[in-house]
Amino acid sequence: MEPVSVGVVGCGAISDVYFEACERFDALDAVACADLDEDLAESKAEEYGVPRVLSTEELLEDPDVDVIAVLTPPASHGDLLLAALRAGKHAYTEKPLAAAREQGEAVIEAASERELTVGVAPDTVLGTGIQTCRDVLDDGVIGDPVGAVAFWANHGHESWHPNPDGFYREGGGPLFDMGPYYLTSLVTLLGPIQSVAGTSQTPFPEREITSEPRRGERIPVEVPTHETAVLTFESGATGTLLTSFDVWGSELPGFEIHGTEGTLSVTDPNRFDGSPRVHLRDDEEGEWREVSVERSHPGQQRGLGLVDLARSLSSDWEHRTNGEVGYHVLEAMAGIRDSAGEGEYVDLSAGCDRPAPVPDGFPRVDSTSSVGGRRE
Repeated sequence: MEPVSVGVVGCGAISDVYFEACERFDALDAVACADLDEDLAESKAEEYGVPRVLSTEELLEDPDVDVIAVLTPPASHGDLLLAALRAGKHAYTEKPLAAAREQGEAVIEAASERELTVGVAPDTVLGTGIQTCRDVLDDGVIGDPVGAVAFWANHGHESWHPNPDGFYREGGGPLFDMGPYYLTSLVTLLGPIQSVAGTSQTPFPEREITSEPRRGERIPVEVPTHETAVLTFESGATGTLLTSFDVWGSELPGFEIHGTEGTLSVTDPNRFDGSPRVHLRDDEEGEWREVSVERSHPGQQRGLGLVDLARSLSSDWEHRTNGEVGYHVLEAMAGIRDSAGEGEYVDLSAGCDRPAPVPDGFPRVDSTSSVGGRRE
Protein backbone atom coordinates (compact mmCIF):
# COMPACT_ATOMS: atom_id res chain seq x y z
CA MET A 1 0.00 0.00 0.00
CA GLU A 2 1.07 3.59 -0.58
CA PRO A 3 2.07 5.37 2.63
CA VAL A 4 -0.19 8.08 4.01
CA SER A 5 1.41 11.46 4.44
CA VAL A 6 1.42 12.53 8.09
CA GLY A 7 1.63 16.06 9.41
CA VAL A 8 2.55 16.25 13.10
CA VAL A 9 1.14 19.07 15.23
CA GLY A 10 2.97 19.23 18.55
CA CYS A 11 6.66 18.34 18.78
CA GLY A 12 6.99 17.64 22.49
CA ALA A 13 8.40 14.51 24.11
CA ILE A 14 5.64 12.16 22.90
CA SER A 15 6.29 13.14 19.28
CA ASP A 16 9.50 11.08 19.14
CA VAL A 17 7.64 7.77 19.09
CA TYR A 18 5.38 9.01 16.29
CA PHE A 19 8.29 10.22 14.17
CA GLU A 20 9.99 6.87 14.80
CA ALA A 21 6.82 5.02 13.76
CA CYS A 22 6.77 7.00 10.52
CA GLU A 23 10.34 5.88 9.86
CA ARG A 24 9.74 2.24 10.67
CA PHE A 25 6.48 1.42 8.90
CA ASP A 26 5.72 1.51 5.20
CA ALA A 27 2.18 2.73 5.91
CA LEU A 28 3.39 6.11 7.23
CA ASP A 29 5.47 9.01 5.93
CA ALA A 30 6.03 12.15 8.05
CA VAL A 31 6.10 15.03 5.57
CA ALA A 32 5.68 18.09 7.82
CA CYS A 33 5.55 19.20 11.44
CA ALA A 34 4.48 22.22 13.44
CA ASP A 35 4.81 23.52 16.98
CA LEU A 36 4.25 26.83 18.74
CA ASP A 37 7.97 26.61 19.53
CA GLU A 38 9.39 26.80 16.01
CA ASP A 39 12.90 25.96 17.23
CA LEU A 40 11.58 22.72 18.71
CA ALA A 41 9.86 21.85 15.45
CA GLU A 42 13.05 22.59 13.52
CA SER A 43 15.02 20.35 15.89
CA LYS A 44 12.63 17.41 15.47
CA ALA A 45 12.52 17.88 11.70
CA GLU A 46 16.30 17.76 11.51
CA GLU A 47 16.53 14.74 13.81
CA TYR A 48 13.97 12.68 11.91
CA GLY A 49 14.42 13.96 8.38
CA VAL A 50 11.02 15.64 8.14
CA PRO A 51 11.21 17.81 5.02
CA ARG A 52 9.05 20.77 6.07
CA VAL A 53 8.45 22.86 9.17
CA LEU A 54 5.22 24.84 8.92
CA SER A 55 2.90 26.84 11.08
CA THR A 56 -0.13 24.92 12.31
CA GLU A 57 -2.36 26.84 9.90
CA GLU A 58 -0.05 26.09 6.96
CA LEU A 59 0.13 22.42 7.88
CA LEU A 60 -3.66 22.09 8.09
CA GLU A 61 -4.01 23.54 4.59
CA ASP A 62 -1.10 21.63 3.03
CA PRO A 63 -2.48 19.55 0.12
CA ASP A 64 0.32 16.99 0.53
CA VAL A 65 -0.80 16.01 4.06
CA ASP A 66 -3.31 13.16 4.34
CA VAL A 67 -3.48 12.74 8.13
CA ILE A 68 -2.95 15.23 10.94
CA ALA A 69 -1.41 13.73 14.09
CA VAL A 70 -2.40 15.89 17.08
CA LEU A 71 0.18 15.54 19.87
CA THR A 72 -0.53 18.72 21.82
CA PRO A 73 -1.83 19.06 25.45
CA PRO A 74 -5.32 17.57 25.95
CA ALA A 75 -7.16 20.89 26.22
CA SER A 76 -6.43 21.62 22.54
CA HIS A 77 -7.23 18.18 21.08
CA GLY A 78 -10.86 18.90 20.22
CA ASP A 79 -10.21 22.23 18.50
CA LEU A 80 -7.30 20.89 16.46
CA LEU A 81 -9.20 17.79 15.38
CA LEU A 82 -12.11 19.93 14.24
CA ALA A 83 -9.74 22.23 12.34
CA ALA A 84 -8.13 19.23 10.64
CA LEU A 85 -11.48 17.76 9.63
CA ARG A 86 -12.75 21.09 8.32
CA ALA A 87 -9.59 21.29 6.22
CA GLY A 88 -10.48 17.92 4.71
CA LYS A 89 -7.86 15.89 6.58
CA HIS A 90 -8.13 12.60 8.40
CA ALA A 91 -6.88 12.96 11.96
CA TYR A 92 -5.38 11.02 14.84
CA THR A 93 -4.85 12.31 18.38
CA GLU A 94 -3.15 11.37 21.58
CA LYS A 95 -5.64 10.59 24.35
CA PRO A 96 -8.17 11.78 25.25
CA LEU A 97 -10.24 12.57 22.15
CA ALA A 98 -11.13 15.95 23.68
CA ALA A 99 -11.23 17.67 27.05
CA ALA A 100 -15.03 17.85 27.10
CA ARG A 101 -17.90 15.67 25.92
CA GLU A 102 -19.35 18.41 23.69
CA GLN A 103 -16.06 18.83 21.85
CA GLY A 104 -15.77 15.10 21.28
CA GLU A 105 -19.30 14.90 19.95
CA ALA A 106 -18.57 17.74 17.51
CA VAL A 107 -15.48 15.90 16.27
CA ILE A 108 -17.39 12.68 15.58
CA GLU A 109 -20.18 14.58 13.81
CA ALA A 110 -17.72 16.53 11.66
CA ALA A 111 -15.89 13.35 10.64
CA SER A 112 -19.16 11.65 9.73
CA GLU A 113 -20.43 14.61 7.72
CA ARG A 114 -17.19 14.84 5.74
CA GLU A 115 -16.67 11.06 5.45
CA LEU A 116 -13.27 11.39 7.13
CA THR A 117 -11.58 9.11 9.63
CA VAL A 118 -10.60 9.94 13.20
CA GLY A 119 -8.36 7.79 15.36
CA VAL A 120 -7.41 8.17 19.01
CA ALA A 121 -4.89 6.73 21.45
CA PRO A 122 -4.28 4.61 23.39
CA ASP A 123 -3.10 2.11 20.82
CA THR A 124 -1.59 -0.25 23.41
CA VAL A 125 -4.79 -2.33 23.01
CA LEU A 126 -3.37 -3.45 19.64
CA GLY A 127 -0.45 -5.23 21.35
CA THR A 128 0.13 -8.84 22.30
CA GLY A 129 -0.72 -8.25 25.98
CA ILE A 130 -4.32 -7.01 25.76
CA GLN A 131 -4.98 -9.08 22.63
CA THR A 132 -3.90 -12.26 24.44
CA CYS A 133 -6.25 -11.31 27.29
CA ARG A 134 -8.94 -10.93 24.64
CA ASP A 135 -8.14 -14.44 23.38
CA VAL A 136 -8.49 -15.83 26.92
CA LEU A 137 -11.93 -14.27 27.30
CA ASP A 138 -13.15 -15.20 23.83
CA ASP A 139 -12.02 -18.80 24.35
CA GLY A 140 -14.14 -18.98 27.52
CA VAL A 141 -11.18 -19.81 29.75
CA ILE A 142 -12.64 -17.95 32.77
CA GLY A 143 -16.27 -18.54 31.80
CA ASP A 144 -18.69 -15.64 31.52
CA PRO A 145 -17.25 -12.32 32.73
CA VAL A 146 -18.91 -11.17 35.94
CA GLY A 147 -16.92 -8.11 36.94
CA ALA A 148 -13.66 -6.22 36.60
CA VAL A 149 -11.43 -4.15 38.86
CA ALA A 150 -8.88 -1.64 37.60
CA PHE A 151 -6.64 0.45 39.85
CA TRP A 152 -4.01 3.05 38.98
CA ALA A 153 -2.64 5.29 41.72
CA ASN A 154 0.43 7.36 42.56
CA HIS A 155 1.08 10.86 43.89
CA GLY A 156 1.10 12.82 40.65
CA HIS A 157 3.61 13.74 37.98
CA GLU A 158 5.18 16.82 39.51
CA SER A 159 8.03 14.73 40.92
CA TRP A 160 9.35 13.72 37.47
CA HIS A 161 7.67 15.67 34.66
CA PRO A 162 9.44 18.93 33.71
CA ASN A 163 6.12 20.67 32.95
CA PRO A 164 3.34 18.94 34.92
CA ASP A 165 0.83 21.81 34.67
CA GLY A 166 -1.37 20.13 32.05
CA PHE A 167 -2.05 17.15 34.29
CA TYR A 168 -3.90 19.47 36.69
CA ARG A 169 -5.84 21.52 34.13
CA GLU A 170 -8.87 20.90 31.94
CA GLY A 171 -8.44 17.60 30.14
CA GLY A 172 -6.15 16.37 32.90
CA GLY A 173 -6.45 14.65 36.25
CA PRO A 174 -5.78 10.94 36.76
CA LEU A 175 -9.04 9.89 35.10
CA PHE A 176 -8.38 11.73 31.82
CA ASP A 177 -4.64 10.98 31.93
CA MET A 178 -4.60 7.26 32.79
CA GLY A 179 -8.28 6.33 32.57
CA PRO A 180 -8.22 5.97 28.75
CA TYR A 181 -5.76 3.05 29.00
CA TYR A 182 -8.01 1.10 31.34
CA LEU A 183 -11.35 2.10 29.85
CA THR A 184 -10.27 1.43 26.26
CA SER A 185 -8.95 -1.97 27.36
CA LEU A 186 -12.18 -2.72 29.21
CA VAL A 187 -14.25 -1.86 26.13
CA THR A 188 -11.94 -4.05 24.02
CA LEU A 189 -12.27 -6.92 26.48
CA LEU A 190 -15.87 -6.62 27.74
CA GLY A 191 -17.63 -4.43 25.19
CA PRO A 192 -19.34 -1.06 25.55
CA ILE A 193 -20.36 0.57 28.83
CA GLN A 194 -24.02 1.25 29.60
CA SER A 195 -23.84 3.50 32.67
CA VAL A 196 -21.39 4.92 35.17
CA ALA A 197 -21.36 6.28 38.71
CA GLY A 198 -18.49 8.20 40.25
CA THR A 199 -17.03 10.02 43.22
CA SER A 200 -14.12 12.43 43.27
CA GLN A 201 -11.93 14.54 45.55
CA THR A 202 -9.36 17.31 45.18
CA PRO A 203 -7.51 17.27 48.52
CA PHE A 204 -4.67 19.59 47.42
CA PRO A 205 -5.61 22.95 45.84
CA GLU A 206 -2.08 23.32 44.50
CA ARG A 207 1.00 21.19 43.90
CA GLU A 208 4.70 21.88 44.40
CA ILE A 209 6.93 20.84 41.53
CA THR A 210 9.90 18.81 42.74
CA SER A 211 11.34 18.02 39.30
CA GLU A 212 13.80 20.14 37.36
CA PRO A 213 13.98 22.76 35.97
CA ARG A 214 11.00 24.27 37.88
CA ARG A 215 11.65 22.81 41.32
CA GLY A 216 9.84 24.73 44.05
CA GLU A 217 7.23 26.33 41.78
CA ARG A 218 3.63 25.85 42.86
CA ILE A 219 0.84 25.19 40.35
CA PRO A 220 -2.95 25.33 40.86
CA VAL A 221 -5.10 22.19 40.68
CA GLU A 222 -8.24 22.70 38.58
CA VAL A 223 -9.52 19.11 38.25
CA PRO A 224 -10.29 16.18 40.58
CA THR A 225 -7.22 14.17 41.54
CA HIS A 226 -8.79 11.14 43.27
CA GLU A 227 -11.55 9.54 41.22
CA THR A 228 -13.46 6.28 41.64
CA ALA A 229 -16.20 4.79 39.50
CA VAL A 230 -18.63 1.91 39.11
CA LEU A 231 -19.18 0.79 35.51
CA THR A 232 -22.08 -1.25 34.18
CA PHE A 233 -21.43 -2.89 30.83
CA GLU A 234 -24.07 -3.66 28.22
CA SER A 235 -23.13 -7.32 28.65
CA GLY A 236 -24.27 -7.19 32.29
CA ALA A 237 -20.77 -7.31 33.76
CA THR A 238 -19.79 -4.62 36.24
CA GLY A 239 -16.51 -2.87 36.93
CA THR A 240 -14.74 -0.80 39.56
CA LEU A 241 -12.20 1.83 38.49
CA LEU A 242 -9.85 3.89 40.67
CA THR A 243 -7.47 6.54 39.32
CA SER A 244 -5.57 8.81 41.69
CA PHE A 245 -2.79 11.37 42.02
CA ASP A 246 -3.22 11.27 45.83
CA VAL A 247 -1.77 7.89 46.83
CA TRP A 248 1.72 7.73 48.38
CA GLY A 249 2.01 3.96 48.15
CA SER A 250 -0.19 1.05 47.17
CA GLU A 251 -0.40 -2.74 47.00
CA LEU A 252 -3.61 -2.77 44.97
CA PRO A 253 -3.92 -5.70 42.52
CA GLY A 254 -3.92 -3.62 39.33
CA PHE A 255 -6.27 -4.99 36.69
CA GLU A 256 -8.39 -8.15 36.93
CA ILE A 257 -11.46 -9.63 35.26
CA HIS A 258 -13.50 -12.13 37.25
CA GLY A 259 -15.54 -14.81 35.52
CA THR A 260 -17.80 -17.71 36.42
CA GLU A 261 -14.90 -20.17 36.03
CA GLY A 262 -11.90 -18.15 37.17
CA THR A 263 -10.01 -14.87 37.23
CA LEU A 264 -7.87 -13.20 34.57
CA SER A 265 -5.02 -10.94 35.67
CA VAL A 266 -4.84 -8.45 32.79
CA THR A 267 -1.54 -7.11 31.47
CA ASP A 268 -0.55 -3.49 32.04
CA PRO A 269 -2.72 -1.49 29.58
CA ASN A 270 -0.02 1.19 29.42
CA ARG A 271 2.22 -1.36 27.66
CA PHE A 272 1.92 -3.41 24.49
CA ASP A 273 3.38 -6.63 25.84
CA GLY A 274 3.16 -8.68 29.04
CA SER A 275 1.89 -12.12 30.00
CA PRO A 276 -1.60 -12.54 31.47
CA ARG A 277 -2.22 -14.93 34.35
CA VAL A 278 -5.28 -16.96 35.22
CA HIS A 279 -6.58 -18.53 38.43
CA LEU A 280 -9.14 -21.19 37.52
CA ARG A 281 -11.83 -22.89 39.57
CA ASP A 282 -10.89 -26.38 38.38
CA ASP A 283 -7.16 -25.98 39.02
CA GLU A 284 -6.50 -28.65 41.64
CA GLU A 285 -3.44 -26.83 42.96
CA GLY A 286 -5.29 -23.50 43.17
CA GLU A 287 -2.39 -21.52 41.76
CA TRP A 288 -2.00 -18.58 39.40
CA ARG A 289 -0.72 -19.75 36.03
CA GLU A 290 0.89 -17.66 33.33
CA VAL A 291 -0.82 -17.74 29.95
CA SER A 292 1.52 -18.50 27.07
CA VAL A 293 1.64 -15.55 24.67
CA GLU A 294 1.56 -17.17 21.25
CA ARG A 295 0.93 -13.99 19.33
CA SER A 296 3.69 -12.15 17.48
CA HIS A 297 3.18 -8.48 16.73
CA PRO A 298 6.56 -7.27 15.40
CA GLY A 299 7.74 -3.81 16.33
CA GLN A 300 5.14 -2.91 18.93
CA GLN A 301 5.39 0.74 19.92
CA ARG A 302 3.25 3.81 20.46
CA GLY A 303 2.16 5.28 17.17
CA LEU A 304 0.66 2.03 15.91
CA GLY A 305 -2.74 3.68 16.01
CA LEU A 306 -1.58 5.67 12.98
CA VAL A 307 -0.81 2.42 11.17
CA ASP A 308 -4.23 1.12 12.18
CA LEU A 309 -5.85 4.26 10.71
CA ALA A 310 -3.69 4.23 7.58
CA ARG A 311 -4.62 0.65 6.69
CA SER A 312 -8.31 1.43 7.07
CA LEU A 313 -7.99 4.23 4.48
CA SER A 314 -6.72 2.00 1.68
CA SER A 315 -8.24 -1.42 2.37
CA ASP A 316 -11.06 -3.24 4.13
CA TRP A 317 -8.99 -3.27 7.34
CA GLU A 318 -11.22 -2.64 10.36
CA HIS A 319 -10.11 0.49 12.19
CA ARG A 320 -9.88 -0.46 15.87
CA THR A 321 -8.53 2.68 17.55
CA ASN A 322 -11.40 4.59 16.02
CA GLY A 323 -13.09 7.82 17.03
CA GLU A 324 -16.29 6.08 18.13
CA VAL A 325 -14.38 4.09 20.76
CA GLY A 326 -12.50 7.25 21.75
CA TYR A 327 -15.73 9.18 22.16
CA HIS A 328 -17.34 6.34 24.13
CA VAL A 329 -14.40 6.44 26.55
CA LEU A 330 -14.61 10.24 26.73
CA GLU A 331 -18.34 10.10 27.49
CA ALA A 332 -17.69 7.52 30.21
CA MET A 333 -15.05 9.74 31.85
CA ALA A 334 -17.24 12.83 31.60
CA GLY A 335 -20.14 10.81 33.00
CA ILE A 336 -18.05 9.72 35.97
CA ARG A 337 -17.30 13.34 36.82
CA ASP A 338 -20.92 14.37 36.26
CA SER A 339 -22.06 11.58 38.56
CA ALA A 340 -19.61 12.70 41.22
CA GLY A 341 -21.24 16.13 41.18
CA GLU A 342 -24.85 15.02 40.84
CA GLY A 343 -24.80 11.95 43.08
CA GLU A 344 -26.56 9.62 40.64
CA TYR A 345 -25.87 7.14 37.85
CA VAL A 346 -25.28 8.54 34.37
CA ASP A 347 -26.43 6.59 31.31
CA LEU A 348 -24.17 6.81 28.27
CA SER A 349 -25.93 7.91 25.10
CA ALA A 350 -23.30 6.93 22.54
CA GLY A 351 -22.26 3.30 22.45
CA CYS A 352 -19.69 1.74 20.18
CA ASP A 353 -18.96 -1.63 18.67
CA ARG A 354 -16.52 -3.83 20.55
CA PRO A 355 -13.38 -3.65 18.38
CA ALA A 356 -12.57 -6.84 16.51
CA PRO A 357 -9.57 -8.92 17.59
CA VAL A 358 -6.28 -7.89 15.99
CA PRO A 359 -4.90 -10.47 13.54
CA ASP A 360 -1.66 -12.09 14.62
CA GLY A 361 1.38 -10.44 13.09
CA PHE A 362 0.16 -6.85 13.28
CA PRO A 363 2.00 -4.66 12.49
CA ARG A 364 4.48 -5.77 9.90
CA VAL A 365 7.82 -4.02 10.22
CA ASP A 366 9.30 -2.81 6.95
CA SER A 367 11.76 -5.36 5.58
CA THR A 368 14.54 -2.76 5.45
CA SER A 369 14.11 -1.86 9.09
CA SER A 370 15.22 -3.61 12.24
CA VAL A 371 13.42 -3.31 15.54
CA GLY A 372 14.33 0.10 16.87
CA GLY A 373 16.00 0.99 13.59
CA ARG A 374 15.14 3.38 10.81
CA ARG A 375 14.03 2.86 7.26
CA GLU A 376 16.70 3.36 4.66
